[in-house]
Amino acid sequence: MPDNEPNNGDMQDRVDLGLPVDEHEEEELTEAGQKVRRRGIFLLPNLLTTGALFAGFYAIVHGMNGEFESASIAIFVAMFFDGLDGRVARLTGTESAFGVQYDSLSDMVSFGVAPALVSFSWALSGMGKIGWAAAFIYVAGAALRLARFNTQVGTVDNNYFRGLASPAAAALLASLVWSASDLGFTGKDLPGVVSFFAALLTALAGLLMVSNFRYLSFKKFDLKRRVPFVIILMLVLLIGLVTVDPPRVLLFMAVAYALSGPGQLSWERITRRAAP
Repeated sequence: MPDNEPNNGDMQDRVDLGLPVDEHEEEELTEAGQKVRRRGIFLLPNLLTTGALFAGFYAIVHGMNGEFESASIAIFVAMFFDGLDGRVARLTGTESAFGVQYDSLSDMVSFGVAPALVSFSWALSGMGKIGWAAAFIYVAGAALRLARFNTQVGTVDNNYFRGLASPAAAALLASLVWSASDLGFTGKDLPGVVSFFAALLTALAGLLMVSNFRYLSFKKFDLKRRVPFVIILMLVLLIGLVTVDPPRVLLFMAVAYALSGPGQLSWERITRRAAP
């Protein structure tokens, strides 16, 4: 067989749909202990990533239209899909280099651009250059955070994140906007102190993403193993607590998690100094 002739295995992996687009390039995968090359992408995890991307786009559109509660909820929906896609890929053995890059781009839209624009439309647009600067610091922080994370995959401790994860930073801004909107602050007539606090929190969230503070990642939480009954009970109680007052409970959780990084470092320094 000539070298330029594809073998039968390659022909089975190539499906000509007659579409005016290029098929995804080949990826090297491990199947049954052997290295093989396959074309195309896995449907399920990338479909979930697309759901997260759509939710982020939805948040941007509704934030620009002044529908801040819907925009904030959409960011949390994006977090739900983002939490699923990676776990589904690992559980089903459908991880791929394409999925990693697609997930990162989706995160930039849903947890980088969307929260900054929602916050800007809600409280920062009337602050002039200060509002622009605060929103840009957040967007730049998210981009740098994601780029640093991608370059450190497989080389860092999976138990911790280095810097605040972009979904957690997005939850911080989204829960603030949702809580304020729920209290009647529409974003058009906010007191100056509220706008200043929103700008400060937006910029601070961006800086925390590129910080060296360590945050628990919860990546080692194995969904397939057995757990004590009390764990299920605690999860049920947590869900019940969130349903009582979603915006403020989520805001409290987001603030507590954001402070856990600096708090852990401060506690380690205090104990180190107190040690004989």
